[in-house]
Amino acid sequence: MSTAPDTTPDTTPDTAPGPGPAAGPVPPPGPAVGPPSGTASAGPSSGTASAGASSGTASTGALLLDRLTGLLPRRADWAPARRNPRRDLLAGLTVAVVALPLALAFGVSSGLGASAGLATAVVAGVLAAVFGGSNLQVSGPTGAMTVVLVPIVHRFGAGGVLTVGLLAGAILIVLAVAGVGRYIQFMPTSVIEGFTAGIAVVIALQQVPAALGVAGIDGERVWQVAAGAVAAYAAAPDPVPLLMALAVAALMLAGARRRPGVPFSLVGVVLATLVAELAGLDTARIGALPAGLPAPSLDFLDLGSITALVPPALAVAALAALESLLCASVADAMSVNEKHDPDRELFGQGVANLVAPLFGGVPATAAIARTAVNVRSGARSRLASLTHAIVLAVIVLAASGLVGRIPLAALAGVLLATTVRMVEVGSLRAIARATRGDAIVMILTFTVTVVLDLVTAVAVGIGVAVVLALRAIARTAQVEQVPLETGDHGEEERRLLEEHIVAYRFDGPLFFAAAHRFLLELSEISDVRVVILRMSRVSTLDATGAQVLGDAITRLEGRGITVLLSGIRPGHDQVLAALGVAEHLRRDGLVFPDTPAAIARARDLLTPA
Repeated sequence: MSTAPDTTPDTTPDTAPGPGPAAGPVPPPGPAVGPPSGTASAGPSSGTASAGASSGTASTGALLLDRLTGLLPRRADWAPARRNPRRDLLAGLTVAVVALPLALAFGVSSGLGASAGLATAVVAGVLAAVFGGSNLQVSGPTGAMTVVLVPIVHRFGAGGVLTVGLLAGAILIVLAVAGVGRYIQFMPTSVIEGFTAGIAVVIALQQVPAALGVAGIDGERVWQVAAGAVAAYAAAPDPVPLLMALAVAALMLAGARRRPGVPFSLVGVVLATLVAELAGLDTARIGALPAGLPAPSLDFLDLGSITALVPPALAVAALAALESLLCASVADAMSVNEKHDPDRELFGQGVANLVAPLFGGVPATAAIARTAVNVRSGARSRLASLTHAIVLAVIVLAASGLVGRIPLAALAGVLLATTVRMVEVGSLRAIARATRGDAIVMILTFTVTVVLDLVTAVAVGIGVAVVLALRAIARTAQVEQVPLETGDHGEEERRLLEEHIVAYRFDGPLFFAAAHRFLLELSEISDVRVVILRMSRVSTLDATGAQVLGDAITRLEGRGITVLLSGIRPGHDQVLAALGVAEHLRRDGLVFPDTPAAIARARDLLTPA
């Protein structure tokens, strides 16, 4: 905000124009028309009220139906697929090769097993591709979602996770209908980078037991489980699973640098499985998988536990919405002329999460890594992500026995490498150097993610970011004394005005974060007879700001100072009127549309008639 004295008169009208007279004369009341005395009747007003209520209900229903219709798939969604279907089919096949080990690993890491990861990748992958709002996104189980699911498994069991997924799907659909998708743009980058880095650390810690070949370690927090696994390993070390996990991770990281187009995650898992089989290594395996998807069922649903599962369902829905919409933005940036529909994306993720639990799948969301592979492989339509899910379904049907022989340590290596690639060190360094506030928010979000949980971390990060933003905005607001525009008055009259009148101009928002500082500054005014408060440059006025303004006026008047207001904006005038602030000033004619009028009135107050 500028701090230079303002010499331009305020011209903002004091109040908004009032309503005009009713169009046309009002007819005189006619004779009452009604049923004979003693006859019971609902009367015309009752009928009108009933008709109005019915009309309002019908209108709301029609709007809701139109909104839902707008979220459903349409024929135009598949127009890009007809241009070059071969390219989309090849891209989908490539993504399936990359997604297979990740789906298995995230399924195991979630606590529900590899089959749950595959079911999620297939069912959610198909439904999100058909119903979602992006042509390029690939959905399935993700590391971020796994972080949230692990404590739910420990507390409520597998059935609780499936119920949470069902509830989260319904919540996402409600958010889509409500049009919440557009608000993701307000998420601070420092919060996103902080929890992404925190998620990477948490996923890495989750892999410690499998990478060390240790099982049966319990703990409330993931770092406690990792510490327990290290202690157990130190007591009875087995180098085989550790070397296998490190070898797979090293192969993925080194191979991605030299040949980024090769799916080294699958190569590493295949090689590790072959070595384990040929050498007869005694390592933990995935185990038997069903040869196909289970029949849809709601047997897991326990109506008595739904109330307790609503909070974790809200957390899962929030994470699914956040990660999916961020992923869609990344996909748009990587492509040309692509723009996702955020509300349709929420709807698609909602449908996917509503149905996946029926087949034993865990809650899903869009996956940034798989989406990036999809775009880089030349995908241009939903056909690619649909193909990826169909290929995974074929693998489930045809090769479940082979998949069951994969060592868990190999999957731990895949996720360890994935966590390393999740962290963008350059972005973290840039945010840390940007402002002290950004650095604080990022570090705090990261720490809470690792120590507590992701949902708490996002809430804390956003809360601190909002407080810091309000603090910065409040600092831009100021109140300063400005010269009077005395016009063509004579020297003696000008001296009289300047001696007994002072004008203060508000610049910026007059809201709760800055209002009390204004009160302190205005309370120090003394040795004058009239104070003019110029309001035309107030950008925002809330209830707290209005009440503090009223307190300042009361204090000034208590010292015998007359207060005049000028240039109040119509919207701000409504706030003041609603709270009864400065009512007596309006009644006494001490509120003016501009500063010259206020100065003229002040002159009249100082010069007796």
